[in-house]
Amino acid sequence: MNAKILVIDDEESIRFTFESFLQEEGHTVLTAGGYEEAIDRMEERDFDLIFTDIILGGNTGIDILKEVKERNLSCPVVIITGYPSLDTATDAVRLGAFDYLPKPVKQETLLHITRMALQHKVLHDEKERYRSNLEAIFRSVKDALITVDRDLYLVEVNEAASKICGFTRSFLGKPLSSLPGECTRDCLASLKATIGNKQPDEIQRIECRHRQRPQQVVSITTYPLLDRQCVFSGAIMVARDETRLADLERDMQERQQFFNLVGKSEKMQEIYALIEDLADVQTTVLITGESGTGKELVAEALHYRGVRSNKPYVKVNCSALSESLLESELFGHVKGAFTGAVKDKAGRFQRADGGTIFLDEIGDISPRMQLRLLRVLQEMEFERVGDSTPIRVDVRVVAATNRNLREKVRLGEFREDLYYRLKVVEVILPPLRERSEDIPLLIDHFIQKFNKKLNKALTGVSREVQRILVDHPWPGNVRELEHTLEHACVLCRKDFIAVDDLPCDFRESAGAQQPACTDSRNDEPRAIIQALEKTAWNKAKAARLLGISRRTIYRKINDYKLAPPEEPLGTSR
Repeated sequence: MNAKILVIDDEESIRFTFESFLQEEGHTVLTAGGYEEAIDRMEERDFDLIFTDIILGGNTGIDILKEVKERNLSCPVVIITGYPSLDTATDAVRLGAFDYLPKPVKQETLLHITRMALQHKVLHDEKERYRSNLEAIFRSVKDALITVDRDLYLVEVNEAASKICGFTRSFLGKPLSSLPGECTRDCLASLKATIGNKQPDEIQRIECRHRQRPQQVVSITTYPLLDRQCVFSGAIMVARDETRLADLERDMQERQQFFNLVGKSEKMQEIYALIEDLADVQTTVLITGESGTGKELVAEALHYRGVRSNKPYVKVNCSALSESLLESELFGHVKGAFTGAVKDKAGRFQRADGGTIFLDEIGDISPRMQLRLLRVLQEMEFERVGDSTPIRVDVRVVAATNRNLREKVRLGEFREDLYYRLKVVEVILPPLRERSEDIPLLIDHFIQKFNKKLNKALTGVSREVQRILVDHPWPGNVRELEHTLEHACVLCRKDFIAVDDLPCDFRESAGAQQPACTDSRNDEPRAIIQALEKTAWNKAKAARLLGISRRTIYRKINDYKLAPPEEPLGTSR
């Protein structure tokens, strides 16, 4: 290499000799006749190698050596001495000199030491670059990096290790097991495994329960430290802080299943947000959507998410009761109010005092009941059947319907003032066919549910089954999907649900083997007709097959003007 060399000696002949020999080798040589001049030279430029006489007037070559160390220069220093002795050589090397050179100087010896010193500098500089790069990597990595020797003594740590693990450089040289116990030390098992078998080890997502960060979740990876000759010297542990990711995943999981409402689609996320906004607001809420979309689950979420969660939650299916029975159920009655009223009875509104009452199928109540309900919503008071004493209650009203109340208002079948009283805020549930991306989540949810119910261990569904279920229009929505999967779970004898486990009508959608069936359910009327044909127009069985109520299928038959072949419209079985 073409090196820059400084020669320091108070004898001009020595300086001339060194300069001549070294320039012949292609090196750039500068000289100094004393200590002060040498210091000036070092301030002007950097050198690859320094030769200095041991005696420099009032100073010594040892002073030059100390100056090089204080300036943190990487150039080797060779001491020139006219009276070499063991003590001189020992002192020079102890203080960091590369070597010493006796006078008189021989050209061959000088050039040999020069080559050795410059090679040493190359190796030292390369090592320093590696060290600097390693330090930069250690500083920049956000994961904790901790190295130990084969006896589990701490060798090196980075800054992140202090934050994540509580280890600082003050602990270097100490056994890992003796360090202050800030956490559970589950990582020690991984390090010991790597030290023992010289193989990488990994622990995913452990709660280290750090004293300063009790909820911290980390992933641990350990690797053996091997040099180029595969000599084993210890292990390095990488500890990645997964706390934020674990929190995000937990939040996402909660957002995929919100109070038994399952879905990650944009529409469902909007509904979750709306429920959270409405939970503590005591306004009346109207939940609308097709049958089987989960209106009752939304009502439960509104109650149990809000401030009334520890108060009563009372449900009423308005379509399941006649007008007289519904009036008694809602408002109660006194003894003797009607035949069979043998004692006083509190109504559902009274039982829900302080809590929430859920009025399902509100679109099916009679005009008289609509009027009575309007007064309750306006005044929050009512009279029991057979009594004139008003009863005041504090009840939040949540109503639901699968009917088009706006159309019923237009037709005069539903009071407009009651409609607007109910529809202070409307939560519109989308049909399942409009959020098909949620079907895989719902499949997993129901399989887990039926595994517990039926004491099974099904792992999921086949790809073909998932394709069929995702492509199905689901006129019965989530309820129909739930019933379909329950049917499949009952019949399944394997680890996963296959096409053969699905109800018969679903098997016909199993692909190209039966192309005539692939478009058999283009819309809801076609699906209802097919279900009716499957059950020989037994409406109760067809309703169960579709996952809807018998009342709903009767209404849809009437809405779509459906009739069995060769039978007059309106005939039922």
